[in-house]
Amino acid sequence: MDLSALILADSRFPGGGHVHSGGMEEVVSRRLVTSVRDLPGFLSGRLRTTGFLTAVFAAASAHAAAAGGNWSLLDSELDARTPSLAQRDASRAQGRGTARAGRIAWPSPVLDALLTETPRPHHPIVLGALVGVAGGSPYDAAMAAAYLAVSGPASAVVRLLGLDPFAVNAVVARLDLAPVCAEAAAVAGDDPASLPSPGSPALDLFAEAHARHHQEEVRLFAS
Repeated sequence: MDLSALILADSRFPGGGHVHSGGMEEVVSRRLVTSVRDLPGFLSGRLRTTGFLTAVFAAASAHAAAAGGNWSLLDSELDARTPSLAQRDASRAQGRGTARAGRIAWPSPVLDALLTETPRPHHPIVLGALVGVAGGSPYDAAMAAAYLAVSGPASAVVRLLGLDPFAVNAVVARLDLAPVCAEAAAVAGDDPASLPSPGSPALDLFAEAHARHHQEEVRLFAS
């Protein structure tokens, strides 16, 4: 895995991902996740829906960074595949933070062009572009995006339920990200309009509910 992808997947990267739980806070509040034994199902489902979608567009963005691409089209196609307004807002908030930090780490005319076309890009778009600018492959970008899709909620549940971090980390380590990332990388050069569009209606509804609750009461995470 390319070093840039490792840095971007690191929770210490200052992109603002630590304030988002990826839906975990809402499912914990509904007692749908109460212990470590509930995590494999939730994280596997998230990996194969939202995680796959973000991996697909991160891979496509890494390909576009190397081969040239239409950033506004990529961004709008991901927007169209994200029905939840709350999830779109969370993605763009993380995209803005990642772009700000990434622009300093990997300055590039490619990144400048992306931000000129899409000043508030979705997170997978800027994540993949940064990996591509730094010389990483579409597969590297997909792996970073897929890992973040499961590591963020896993980190959040430790804080929300006080679970054993060693046990939670073991669940993440046992997830098989490779097939998802290989499938995402295989379509990286395709027409953005034809890229896969896996749905996750439950996560969309949880995101909308969390956004409403976040406005009514104090919540630990923004999403």
